[in-house]
Amino acid sequence: METLSSSQFAALYGLSDRTVRNYCRQGKIAGAFLTGKTWNIPISALPPEKKRKKLSPLLKALKEQKDGKIKGGIYHRVQIDLTYNSNHIEGSKLSKDQTRMIFETHTVMPQEGTAVKVDDIIETVNHFRCVDFIIDHAFAPLSEGIIKQLHKILKSGTADGTKNWFAVGDYKRLPNEVGGIETTAPEDVSRDMKDLLEWYAQQSPKTEETIVELHQRFETIHPFQDGNGRVGRLIMFKECLANNLVPFIIDENLRFFYYRGLREWPHVKGYLIDTCLTAQDNFKDLLDYFRIQYK
Repeated sequence: METLSSSQFAALYGLSDRTVRNYCRQGKIAGAFLTGKTWNIPISALPPEKKRKKLSPLLKALKEQKDGKIKGGIYHRVQIDLTYNSNHIEGSKLSKDQTRMIFETHTVMPQEGTAVKVDDIIETVNHFRCVDFIIDHAFAPLSEGIIKQLHKILKSGTADGTKNWFAVGDYKRLPNEVGGIETTAPEDVSRDMKDLLEWYAQQSPKTEETIVELHQRFETIHPFQDGNGRVGRLIMFKECLANNLVPFIIDENLRFFYYRGLREWPHVKGYLIDTCLTAQDNFKDLLDYFRIQYK
């Protein structure tokens, strides 16, 4: 079982370390246990006040099916569709059938004449864990701790993690660009991320347009050395769940329009918003099939 320290848990939820340790001592965080003087908290655990929020029908179904290991439902479909499409956008050569096979059987069958990259397999498994994480922590206020934890889960065990200049679970150390466009300099990432999260926290209500703008600004900062697109799309899915909005998955048919929308945002915001709303309509069809209500 993967666990967090009290300080790591505090960073995820914007709490003080003392508050978290008090919760643990009072038995208010399920599964927390002591090893010596150190609290170990299951990564799926929630602060007590977070449990009082009402789950949307979708989030309720996702949690129940995840915890019950139920196959063939909306949770199963989200894991495969979100993982396959998000990885595929970033260059993974695994097919959708191979992605499904990894999720369902923990094995993979190479396609004839095609080598399978080990990192593609590792990042697929890790992405499944990321989806579980955002389901369990949907109501956690978006924070640097949440974002860094997603990156840590996604990139753990990959070849990048063996490079001394690559920071798994932390912000980039070297300048990078996306699509030939300059991004935030490494020394300014922490400042820009804090500014972005402060801006987002002040938005009320949080609409689809707000979440899309959050994504575009996150990708412009490009805070990590690699994995920014996948982490950014996971954040969008999480925030839709948190705000009882129908989430969306950018698939192969929308990839070109998605990239155009990110690139043209400073000039025409409607490109990216319309693309995401189209993806949302596709997800509504999926919810209709599984008979899950939504607004």
